[in-house]
Amino acid sequence: METLEDCQLILKTGKTTTQRALQLFDTLEPVNLDFMLGRWQGSGLHTDHPMDGLLESSNWYGKEFVDAENVHPLLFLDSQGKIFQVAPNPSLMSWVLKLPIPKNNSLKPLLMLINSLLKTDKSQARLRMMEYREKVTATMIYDYLPINDSFKKVDENTVLGIMDYKNLPQPFFFVLKRCL
Repeated sequence: METLEDCQLILKTGKTTTQRALQLFDTLEPVNLDFMLGRWQGSGLHTDHPMDGLLESSNWYGKEFVDAENVHPLLFLDSQGKIFQVAPNPSLMSWVLKLPIPKNNSLKPLLMLINSLLKTDKSQARLRMMEYREKVTATMIYDYLPINDSFKKVDENTVLGIMDYKNLPQPFFFVLKRCL
């Protein structure tokens, strides 16, 4: 990544290529576990990944890191705007990724209904320091999915996340902003 302006432009538009997103990720500073604690609001960074638009279509809110052992990786908003936690479902995720995701909100009611059926109060992930792309940084490990989300610092209240999913060769990118 050449400049800070390039980084800001990518995050502002929410779109780039996988290669540029990887370059940006590699230039950012790693974060420690304490940095990640708290609730974060998320948004997708579109790179022509099969999951582009899926989080937005399902009313995704973000993630919450209570401590290293208790992480809520999937927070969603209900129809009244209330945040709730969802238990990731491996079978459902495999099924959804086989479908073409429309670039509009036509699936939103169905995805919101499915999410409401997967509500949980239990932690679904944990947080560890792990090496990814030759740097050690805070990484969220799902309890029941072959997925690790690694994070790098954009600024004091923003991180770039990269989802490394064993079943997809292309990484998925997202941005988290700290809820203050």
